[in-house]
Amino acid sequence: MPYTLTGAFQRGILVRTQTAPEALLNSVRREIWALDRNVALTNTRTLNDYLKQFSYAEPRFSVVLLGVFAAVGLLLVSIGVYSVVAYTVSRRTHEIGIRMALGARRASVLGMVVAKGLLLIGIGLGIGLVASLAAARAVAGQIWGISPHDPITIGGGVGVILFAGLAACYFPARRATKVDPMVALRYE
Repeated sequence: MPYTLTGAFQRGILVRTQTAPEALLNSVRREIWALDRNVALTNTRTLNDYLKQFSYAEPRFSVVLLGVFAAVGLLLVSIGVYSVVAYTVSRRTHEIGIRMALGARRASVLGMVVAKGLLLIGIGLGIGLVASLAAARAVAGQIWGISPHDPITIGGGVGVILFAGLAACYFPARRATKVDPMVALRYE
């Protein structure tokens, strides 16, 4: 588009090179000035430098932003699982006290509470895996270097969520094992 028709907008030239782009800058200038000596060349730099000027345009910004959202989501999942398990344990204090008064070991009470939490985590992971595999096409353009269906990445994500869920289940379960049977039997 000739500059005389649309003089209000910037023009840009991108040059793909096999070598360092800075080394070709003088050659590109000579070629442009050979066509029109009145063209002023400004902002001559690499594409990476240009993208760094607008930090939100770099892929790194998207990755950091998605990482922050993922960390907040993981924190919310952990708090949610902890809250549900802690509430369930508090509602079952009487039952846990009866079990312990009848001779249940602390390990069996711990296992019972963690098993209930793992059931919740398993259901959530199943739904999440199905949803993530369905949404993989939408995020495929944002992922570099791996497939949206990469088993190592998916396994790592499942592992992190499973670890966070187990940690969220462990503390209420441990608290449940410290219930004094006599206090729990009087609890209502």
